[in-house]
Amino acid sequence: MKEFQDQWAVILGGSSGLGLATARKLASHGLHICLVHRDRKVNLEQLETELSFMRSQGVEVRSYNKDALKSETIDQIAASLPLRSVKLLVHSIAKGSVKPFFTSEGEGLSREDLRVTWEAMALSWYDWTKVLLANNKFAENARNIAFTSEGNTKAIKNYGAVSIAKVSLEAIMRQMAVELAPHGITTNCIQAGVTLTPSFGRIPESKKMAEFSKLRNPFNRLTVPEDIANVVYLLARDEAGWINGVILKADGGESLR
Repeated sequence: MKEFQDQWAVILGGSSGLGLATARKLASHGLHICLVHRDRKVNLEQLETELSFMRSQGVEVRSYNKDALKSETIDQIAASLPLRSVKLLVHSIAKGSVKPFFTSEGEGLSREDLRVTWEAMALSWYDWTKVLLANNKFAENARNIAFTSEGNTKAIKNYGAVSIAKVSLEAIMRQMAVELAPHGITTNCIQAGVTLTPSFGRIPESKKMAEFSKLRNPFNRLTVPEDIANVVYLLARDEAGWINGVILKADGGESLR
């Protein structure tokens, strides 16, 4: 018997990396899956294979190759979901600039780079939450989850714009944790260790970062997307209902040293 009956997980940025692994995990436990992503046609064939796997778990899967930052996208998808059916909203959007603040070669970060990164990787979580709540889409004892990183407290080369977004994301999390509690919704961030995802690969010198992180990790390996998907699943369970307003580290102890 499946744990979740007639409930949905809405995953923003769910076509690769942490979001896709989360979708696979939750589908295997009976949650219907709604993926919102932005992909080129060349990547859609591989995604369709993943969608077929999820559907083989006996759940409904919807995939929207649309801009998750546009209000019309949010309104359209929210309207399509049944009332009080969204068990999880998972924010996994990784759209941002990885330029340095200042550089003598080429262009450094512009104000527009900062704005776009902040809106995609922080404010969009609030936008989706607000619309789903206003339209009575959240289920009883729902979970609202976003992914953060160690850049929330450390200055990392070429990561400044994303760091600003992650700090904002966590501030949004704390406020939503307080204001959504009366609605029976918990709100948390998961701080993943360094993970080899497509978005991580776009960071300059990411290979060096990965090698260093592996050496730091007490388990002598990097975090994999499935590690984080497992934590999302644990938070979805009834037993996790008293975890609210926290940044939950899931990095194998990497951030300890």
